Amino acid sequence: MDQERRKFDTDAPTQQEGTPPPHIAAESRFSGRIDRNHPLGGEMSDILGGLLTRVRLPWLLQHHAQLPVLALFSFLNGCISIGLMSILAVITRSPFIFPSLGPTAFLFFYTPTAPSASPRNTIIGHAVGVVAGYLSLVVTGLTMAGPALVVGVTWPRVIAAALSLGLTAGLMVILKSPHPPAGATTLIISLGILTRPWQLLLLMGAVILLTLQAIAINRLAGLQYPLWAPLQTPARDGEVAKNRK
Repeated sequence: MDQERRKFDTDAPTQQEGTPPPHIAAESRFSGRIDRNHPLGGEMSDILGGLLTRVRLPWLLQHHAQLPVLALFSFLNGCISIGLMSILAVITRSPFIFPSLGPTAFLFFYTPTAPSASPRNTIIGHAVGVVAGYLSLVVTGLTMAGPALVVGVTWPRVIAAALSLGLTAGLMVILKSPHPPAGATTLIISLGILTRPWQLLLLMGAVILLTLQAIAINRLAGLQYPLWAPLQTPARDGEVAKNRK
């Protein structure tokens, strides 16, 4: 009996110490976690790996976490995501493209599982920025004034810019929907670049379209990207024990 047991143990595949079991490694490979080996790549390695799996290109998977590959993927993804919005702006001759879409797109595909990149935070954050920016124009009487880059910065414009950013920051905290690019959105309005109500509606439409694009790409890659609110991350055992003390 002992000889058979020893023979069975010898024939069984060995596993190196500290290496997770194969099924655990496979499940966690594209689970939406940040690649700690390449922090500059954020979660893009997970997105790229998931997309390559979808299109059945396994020979590229061994390279998907290397920084040059991630940089190329980031370049292409940035061109495509904003390029589509720019094409829509040309076709409709409407402002579907504006500066704060850039950092929003970067968040969507760099750290998509971060709370600030969730659809809820994105849409509410930009909406708060729009309301705060336009309200600052109403308060300072600048709704019909030209852009600050053209007519210059005046004292009312200084008040409008400061008020808009302050309101945006405070309201995002109250609503628990922080989204940093919304700070740029409110300045776009308070500085007079986009001020007409129809322009502000198109601005929000562009945000929603980019958000839908992020949902499609991240979910296609197999990430647990939320459809609305940020996903609740379960606390670790050590953190739970610490909080109980």
